[in-house]
Amino acid sequence: MNIILFCIWLVTYLVGAVWYILYLMHMFQQNSYKSREYGEWMHVHTNVGRLLGKCLYALISLPLVAVGNRGCLIAACLMNVMTVLVNKPHKAKKPLVYTPRVKRMLLTTAILYLLAAAVVVLPGLWMTAGVGVVLTSQGVLPLPKHPLLRNVELVLLLLFVLQPFLILLANAINHPLEKKIDRYYINDAARILREMPELKIIGVTGSYGKTSVKYYLSALLSTQYNVLHTPGNYNTTLGVVRTIRENMKPFHEIFICEMGAREVGDIKEICDLVHPDYGIITSIGPQHLQSFHTIENIVSTKFELADAVPASGKVFLNYDNGYIRNAKTSKNVISYGITAENADFRAYDIAVSPRGSSFKMKDESGKEYEFHTKLVGSHNVQNIAGAIAVAHTLGIPMEKLLYPVKQLESVPHRLQLVKQGDRILLDDAYNSNKNGFEAALDTLAMFKELRILLTPGMVELGEKQYDENKEVGVYAADKCDYAVLVGKEQTKPIQDGLLEAGFPANRMIPVDDLQEAFRMVNAIPGVKQKVILIENDLPDNYG
Repeated sequence: MNIILFCIWLVTYLVGAVWYILYLMHMFQQNSYKSREYGEWMHVHTNVGRLLGKCLYALISLPLVAVGNRGCLIAACLMNVMTVLVNKPHKAKKPLVYTPRVKRMLLTTAILYLLAAAVVVLPGLWMTAGVGVVLTSQGVLPLPKHPLLRNVELVLLLLFVLQPFLILLANAINHPLEKKIDRYYINDAARILREMPELKIIGVTGSYGKTSVKYYLSALLSTQYNVLHTPGNYNTTLGVVRTIRENMKPFHEIFICEMGAREVGDIKEICDLVHPDYGIITSIGPQHLQSFHTIENIVSTKFELADAVPASGKVFLNYDNGYIRNAKTSKNVISYGITAENADFRAYDIAVSPRGSSFKMKDESGKEYEFHTKLVGSHNVQNIAGAIAVAHTLGIPMEKLLYPVKQLESVPHRLQLVKQGDRILLDDAYNSNKNGFEAALDTLAMFKELRILLTPGMVELGEKQYDENKEVGVYAADKCDYAVLVGKEQTKPIQDGLLEAGFPANRMIPVDDLQEAFRMVNAIPGVKQKVILIENDLPDNYG
């Protein structure tokens, strides 16, 4: 009977361990396969507690199984069942993708486990002169009291506790191979671009707004050119490489390349690959301040794009943004915006309604044009103005841009207006920053319906985390009728800001998770139609 119980214990232990490994691999992927960012994620207080929770029951089961009597074995099996339950994969916003790199890391992790087991088991098997002693309760010592098994239990204990660091070790072991593979793909992408000397390349970067500008610009330029753009959030070097190798065709005339960054040098690395002819810097703000550390580092990193544009090219800058407006560059600058009076391309007379937005712009001769779009929000108008500036500079007359602007669709989860029966969603869930948050609140404030803010707040702001969130709390106080705040501790700064600005405490609803948030939204009374601003949705490594 003890053998059967021990086998059950071992199987459930291994299932829990495998699911724990997959969870950690998912978090490593969410942190862009970067050891430093993954290490910082592990050291966040809430994540330390979460990791302890995921291995606690397994740690309890090990001393129980070491005792060896039937009651302890049953209890140990129950602890393992709890380990399985707490590590069971759940539906993720962005699930683990089993890329070749992930598969290689999982294989290396498995080899590390086998090597650790071999170091303990093989000498023990030699000393006990045969497997039979271990696999029968009539041997030298009854299962699971055999010294060999006690050694195995100790190894299992250490491996479970140290698994977050085994991921880092596996990554370090694989690093030389990964670098060689990456270099092969990068060189192949560079070859493809060299074979297309007439291709015009436009780099797009910014703390926020870059994906929207990319899609809007692609739609406008496609009226006259064959355009390829990086899909989704493929804005890393390898994402750009994959786009080029899989999608670039000889007939393409323009390549719009979104460039993301978390560290100084990230934009330069992409520019060294694609060599952009034009660049657009949409915004600069304290996004990813946890990894950049200073706003000066963010500014210099975004302007790595401007530095890479040749003297014959042009750099399009959003002059509404103070960091961009005040930065120095020697390149040919074309400015755009909605508030900057001296911008070369400025959208003005902006009118926004639930049906969309309208605005006016002038070309270089001073002729005025009135544009209409289904998109809502002043920052959407700002992004469209940037796309118009680039498209017109690349040879498309203003009058030919009127209809394409009217046909622009919302980029999913970027202040996307979605009508659901008796309620309207302003889905701005992709990510969040202070300027975008406030612009979304301005849009919410225009509605006459019952206005509800649903948010977990902003993250990755380093030492500014509290202050920035409190400021948007103050700003939100007169823009919404109810505030549903996801994460009672996480949103404490927003709560403080709302209360400081006189927001009614009984209309501020802190909840634990998104599912509860929507239940509370549905429970809010009122005869008016509800308009719900969903501002930010934390990635899985914050969930």
